[in-house]
Amino acid sequence: MASNSRVRVLSRSTVKALGSSATPAPPRVLAVSNLDLLPQNIPVSLFCAYRRPSSGAGFRDVVAAFEAKLPSLLDHFLPLTGRIVVDPRSGRPEMLHCDNQGAELVLAESGVALASLDYGHLGASLAEVGVPVKYDAGVALSVQLVSFACGGFAIAWASNHVLMDGYSLCIIATAWSELARTGAVVSVAPNHDRSVFRPRATPSYGPSFGEQFTPLDGAHLVNALTTQCSFVERTYYVEARDLETLRSQASQDGVVATRLEALSAYLWKAFAAVVGASDESCRMGWWVNGRRRLSAPRYRAAMRDYVGNVTTFAVAEAGVEDTRRRSLQDIASTVRETIRSTATDEHFQQLVDWVEEHRATKYIETATVGLGSPALSVTSFATFSLDTDFGFGRAALTMPTGEDCGRLCSGFVQIIARPGDDGWLVAMYVWPRLAGALDSDDRRIFKPLTADYLGLCQYSRL
Repeated sequence: MASNSRVRVLSRSTVKALGSSATPAPPRVLAVSNLDLLPQNIPVSLFCAYRRPSSGAGFRDVVAAFEAKLPSLLDHFLPLTGRIVVDPRSGRPEMLHCDNQGAELVLAESGVALASLDYGHLGASLAEVGVPVKYDAGVALSVQLVSFACGGFAIAWASNHVLMDGYSLCIIATAWSELARTGAVVSVAPNHDRSVFRPRATPSYGPSFGEQFTPLDGAHLVNALTTQCSFVERTYYVEARDLETLRSQASQDGVVATRLEALSAYLWKAFAAVVGASDESCRMGWWVNGRRRLSAPRYRAAMRDYVGNVTTFAVAEAGVEDTRRRSLQDIASTVRETIRSTATDEHFQQLVDWVEEHRATKYIETATVGLGSPALSVTSFATFSLDTDFGFGRAALTMPTGEDCGRLCSGFVQIIARPGDDGWLVAMYVWPRLAGALDSDDRRIFKPLTADYLGLCQYSRL
């Protein structure tokens, strides 16, 4: 841990699945799919912060619940008790050895109160505290329980992006909550079978398909100092009433815009105004969950609770002046059509085929590199089903976390629903000019996230 960490690790233990006879044994080796090879090999986690339980229960009770029931949860996620194996030729993690080596359970304590975190810059604040706790790169799942000085606590469900996307992390947290409260997992049926994403015997994709990706190496990225000096972090909340107002303004001709389409349209106009005369055009992109969009029979049953990566990137470029003049309705329509036309069965198949012929090199979405017109990318967890109440009350905050963007030089927006509320939490890594424009906008759509808004009981800063 870094020297400025304020988290003290109390223990690390290995928890194995019970191995119930009702649970089919996994293969000893589980190869990742071609869709898993596209994300960067980086730690990712779902951070859930809880107030002091009103029932009078304490951190010992939380720990006892995990010690008693985590083995049963792992019966449903057996591959995550394995170890990530790196291919020595490519240097990339490409399989899991699944012999029930066990998930990691970390117990830790922090000397600060949850309310003292700087929620307006949450990623940096968590990093300073030391959450999530560092863990071995070969571990497929690290479950981390951290107590805070205020009596609240946090859970970090931590893994590697090569094994799962955000939807998968939400599946795990939801299954845990149901199991801990009821003793069974009924609402989800995790599927770990990657064979649904097989390349065609002769891989086939359009001649320009590869333009969507750029090799992830130093020769194709901006320098580190440019990246570090270009962006600021912000964490906001957007109230439900503001989302509904934007949605109404972005709907037309009987077509009701989604909240994501409406907020994206609003952001795109703000983004274009900031770009101004600096460039003729700007780009918006969206990471799209394919589970609900894949329609072929072979996908339908497999996708409902698929644990892995089923994400693609949809991007659109538009003129700055045109975007500033267009209505929210027109821009929302562009957002909708861009996502709809990209996330198709054939697109995902071409993606699998393209990766099959480019496995030796790491790639990144071209629009996110930072070359060409400015680009702002959006990922949304807001439509994912997420249950965070495992018997100690609903989480006050959930937020996906990961490592910083490295040498990528594009804006990034991450959306997640606030637990128990119709509002959204929005984490941004954007240019100071864009953050300033959103902060000073008269409509105040994006409001800085605070401990007070989250209902935490103490107020202090790091």
